[in-house]
Parts: sequence; C-alpha cells; structure tokens
Amino acid sequence: MHLSDFISENMESIVQAWEDFARTIEPPALTMDRTALRDHASAMLRVIAKDLTAGQTALEQSEKSKGHGLRDNDDTAAESHADARLLSGYTIEQIVSEFRALRASVLRLWSNSADKRQDVEPLDIIRFNEAIDQALAESVGRYARAVKKSQNLFLSILGHDLRHPLEDSIMGASLIMSTTYIASKHNELATRIFNSGQRMLKLVNNLLDFTRTQLGSGLPINLKKTDIVNLCLGAVEELRTKYPERTIEFSAKGNREGFWDGARIAQVFSNLVGNALQHGAQTEPVTVHLDCGSDEIVARIKNKGAPIDRERMQSIFEPLVRFTEEDSISHANETSLGIGLYITREIVQAHEGVIHVEASNGEGTTFTVRLPRTTATELGSRETTFASATL
Repeated sequence: MHLSDFISENMESIVQAWEDFARTIEPPALTMDRTALRDHASAMLRVIAKDLTAGQTALEQSEKSKGHGLRDNDDTAAESHADARLLSGYTIEQIVSEFRALRASVLRLWSNSADKRQDVEPLDIIRFNEAIDQALAESVGRYARAVKKSQNLFLSILGHDLRHPLEDSIMGASLIMSTTYIASKHNELATRIFNSGQRMLKLVNNLLDFTRTQLGSGLPINLKKTDIVNLCLGAVEELRTKYPERTIEFSAKGNREGFWDGARIAQVFSNLVGNALQHGAQTEPVTVHLDCGSDEIVARIKNKGAPIDRERMQSIFEPLVRFTEEDSISHANETSLGIGLYITREIVQAHEGVIHVEASNGEGTTFTVRLPRTTATELGSRETTFASATL
C-alpha cells in the first residue's frame, strides 16, 4: 500500500496518535478539549496525502525539502494551526515537537501495517518527509511572524506611554533651569535631569521609529524647503558640545537648498557623526564634508581608527547589531539600542537616497550618504502621486 493511501484510509488512527501526543504537552494541553488538541491535524494530513501523489520536478522536490514549496495566497492548514497553537500558549519548541511526533507516528503505523508490502518505493518516504518539512516551515514561519508582530506592537505602545512623561520631566527641568533665584546646586540637578531626559527621549524616539518600520508603516517624511548645510552644522555643533575633548572638522560647498525632512536629515547627521565619535580613534578628528554641487547631495563622514571587519560590515545597518565585542566593552557607558544606523538607512531610503560604508587600515571608516535634491516641481509631483495612491 502506498503511503498516501495508508494516510487516507487510516486518518482516525493517525489523528488519535497526534491527539495523544498533544495531550502530553503541558501546561497548554491541560486547558484544551479534544477538538482543540486535534486542531488542523486532519486538514494537514489530507494536504500531505494529496501531495504524495502529485507529480513534481527535481527543483520542486529540492525547494519543498527547504520549506519553499509552491502555494497559493490562502492560509495553509499548517499556518492556521500555528495561529491556534500560539493562542493556546504553545512555545515554538512544542509546535516543532508536534510535527516530529506526527512524522514518527505515521511512519511507525505504516511500518506496522499488515497491508504494507515489502516492495514499497523509498520515494514514498522521501516525498512524505518533504511534505512534513514544508508544513513545519509554514507553521514555524507563521508562529515567528506573529510573535515578532506582537513584540513590536508592545514596544510601540511602551514607547508612546514612556514619551509623554519624559517630555513632561524635560519641560519641568527646563523651567527650573531658566529660573534665576534658585540655588546653584538645584540648577545643576535640573540640568542633569534635563540632559538625562533628552538622552532617554532619543532612545524612545528611536524605538518608535524601529517599530514603525517593523510593522510596515514606514517612517513619516515631511518634505519642506530647507538648508541642508545648516542641518548638518547644527548636528555637528551639538556633538561638539557633548564631546568637547574631540575635534570635528566640517566643510561644505555648493547649493545648500532643497526639499527634505529637516528633522529627519538632522537625525541622520547626528547618528553618523555620533557613531564616528564613539567608534573612531579618540586622538584623531572626525571629518564631515558636504558636496552640494549638483542635483545630488553627497555627505561623507569619516573617522580614523581600526576598520570594521569585512564580514561585520555586511550587517552594519541591521538592527540590534554591535560592531564588535570590544565596542560593547569600550563604550559600555554609551546608551544604545543598536538601531541608530538602521534608522539612519531607513531615513535615507525614505528620501530616495542611498547610504554605504567603506573601511580600510589606512583610511579608517567612511560613511557616504547620497540624497537627491528634490525641487518644488518634483515635490508637487510626489505629493500628487501619493494622494492618488491613497484614494
């Protein structure tokens, strides 16, 4: 008897074995009835049995074994199963164990069947394993995406809830700092509260930007005519105040005006120059140069010091990634979520620009940002296109 026929004719026995195993997974199984424990098992088995009889090419066989089999746009039974198990409190390890048990149960029952002939094609077992792998990949993928989405929603809500009391604290500290008749020690304390609040607010804003991109909404961009040199110089001056012992060399040339989101572009420069100060050689200057001589603005931020490893450079713009273990030790006092460069890339891309990094032993590390200089005519065209797309 072919394995596909065995599954179809012995569905109840296989599903019972699935239920028996699911009942051992505690604590979620303690609160689940029989229907919930059997959830989607029959549907998945029918899909697997049908797949065993379908023709497939060598490429399709290879892709299926990796969990990349062909599918339509509807949710599969394995994906629906992941949703149900997540709501029931299953961990990802427990879901994987269910599929492992299902694989073992089917093959064991089939092997013990009196109808099983000795001349069964080994291809049956190969095809069955491919189908199980495909279902497992679908289920684990859906579970992981759902968990990630819920985590990002939590972070987004947390960020919003934290931002308002932080802003109130910063405003109160600022008011105290502006008062002339209080003792100097109180003014010093208010200054510390103000500076700490500003650092915390920057972290919260970065967290909110990160969750926006992860949830698919993207970063909001408000294009207005602005002077990009002033934006960059403002970020440089702020960091010169924060790092008085460091040298930042600034230069710019060309037409400075265009349409950008001023606050966002200032954030790009602040992140990149701040990053150069943190990770560059302490005794060497950081150089910032803006070339505004064409329709494209080219900004280069360069620092001397040990270059980034070529392997690590591949993930430098990914969120929650540190450059090196040494960085984490040498900059232990720096407050960072590891998402600054990721947000920088997202802002640049939202402006239809590009950013890349180069590093070498002789030259250090250079970040290059290329931004199109949007004109008033181009801005009107983009706004019209956006309005049409949202109708």
